[in-house]
Amino acid sequence: MSATRPARVHDVVGIGIGPFNLGLACLVEPLALDAVFLDRVEGFAWHHGMMLDGATIQVPFMADLVTMADPTSPFSFLNWLKQSGRLYPFYIRESFYPLRAEYDAYCRWASEQLPSLRWGRDVISVEHDEASDTYTVSALDLATGDLETYTARHVVLGVGTTPTIPAALRDLPGLVVHSSDYLPNRDRLRATGSITVVGSGQSAAEVYRDLLGGARDGGYDVDWITRSPRFFPMEYTKLTLEMTSPEYTDHFHGLPLPLRQRLGREQRSLYKGISADLIDEIYDALYELSASGPVPSTLLTDTELTDAAWDGSRFRLRLRHAQLDAEHERETEAIVLATGYSAQVPAFLDPIRSRLDWDDLGRLDVARDYSIDGGRGRVFVQNGEEHTHGLTAPDLGFGAWRNAQIIAKVCGHEIYPLERRIAFQEFGVPASAAGRADATTSGSRYGAGAPTRPPGAGAGAPTRPPGAGAGAPTRPPGAGAGAPTRPPGADAVLAQEVLR
Repeated sequence: MSATRPARVHDVVGIGIGPFNLGLACLVEPLALDAVFLDRVEGFAWHHGMMLDGATIQVPFMADLVTMADPTSPFSFLNWLKQSGRLYPFYIRESFYPLRAEYDAYCRWASEQLPSLRWGRDVISVEHDEASDTYTVSALDLATGDLETYTARHVVLGVGTTPTIPAALRDLPGLVVHSSDYLPNRDRLRATGSITVVGSGQSAAEVYRDLLGGARDGGYDVDWITRSPRFFPMEYTKLTLEMTSPEYTDHFHGLPLPLRQRLGREQRSLYKGISADLIDEIYDALYELSASGPVPSTLLTDTELTDAAWDGSRFRLRLRHAQLDAEHERETEAIVLATGYSAQVPAFLDPIRSRLDWDDLGRLDVARDYSIDGGRGRVFVQNGEEHTHGLTAPDLGFGAWRNAQIIAKVCGHEIYPLERRIAFQEFGVPASAAGRADATTSGSRYGAGAPTRPPGAGAGAPTRPPGAGAGAPTRPPGAGAGAPTRPPGADAVLAQEVLR
């Protein structure tokens, strides 16, 4: 294994290329910033294990990679529709919500136009050099076995989240499938005599509905177990959606840790609930099945899986009903875990742990500006700050705002216009009339949301920061071929399956 040393210092090295860092790459692409993004996989892929027919993302198309930061960007979802000849069909369809398969294809299209992306790179360490005050990111090229090093002034972590497996089911033999791997295992699941879906949100509902369709003819039973007291719908009311705003993020970030912990649990229904239409569709499917005999399904609410054992042919599940404080057992041959995802601290950060901020629970203590390095503004995190920023952390529609703020910190001033007040309501004690316009992050660390935009800095279009990325190569000829020349502007927005 040989090592290579870079010839230049990058302004930004992004680690992980999910929708959020992909949006950042799109935003950075027209600027005089030298950026490179690394990911261990060989190309963009988004929730392929849940690419069910007809499934849509749960946010409008404007929550794409770029639109909420730069509506003129050639990396927008609408431009992808135009370039692929689908704009008019989408218009006639009259739905704001793209198909999940469309969103995945759109992100791949954007990724294929960006020369800054490096696939097949497994990051193994991030180190800080005191003499040059730069970060060295070491990554293994999985195709060649070479060790590559990238030197950068700023690092942006976008490594995403990992599937959550309940303790009772870890390391058990038998057919236990997380929803992220559902489609590759669907035939195996349907070949069993009984399947149990565990989970409360949209993924659990989608898997259950998909399995329910073949329960009668397929010869299997399918149960659904949720800890929630009911199958609650995601709330789409407009005043509630105002909580996906800079103001509410400011408010949440300024709260003490115990209160943020409690609110995080209480607010899950706001963005981890089930589409109301899907809940109705499930009921209709159950009703239709009941017309020809007993329904081969049981739905259990307020029920927690506390233990499980495998006897070689089936699982014995130990369940507890929370309201009644009563335990009982059920048997099943296969389990699908729609138990969500959680943020992890990657081991490659170990060399710089002392430079990072940590909370009392051992998690990254993310500042209001998304930095995690004691106010230096050199290391940032994407979608790893739900415990500090609340429900905007995984929200695709807020990803562009976060990326625009990170870019403002990297450049030293605001490039993409940042909305600071969009809500009609107040989330805390109202600011005084005199100070209201400037009250953005009371109680938050490391200053107000993002740097103040300098006078004349682009009337809706970003300007290149003076000297930013000096010596960095200009955009290579032909990059983004097939898309119209990009007007001054910018981009961002992301995608994940569980959003608001």
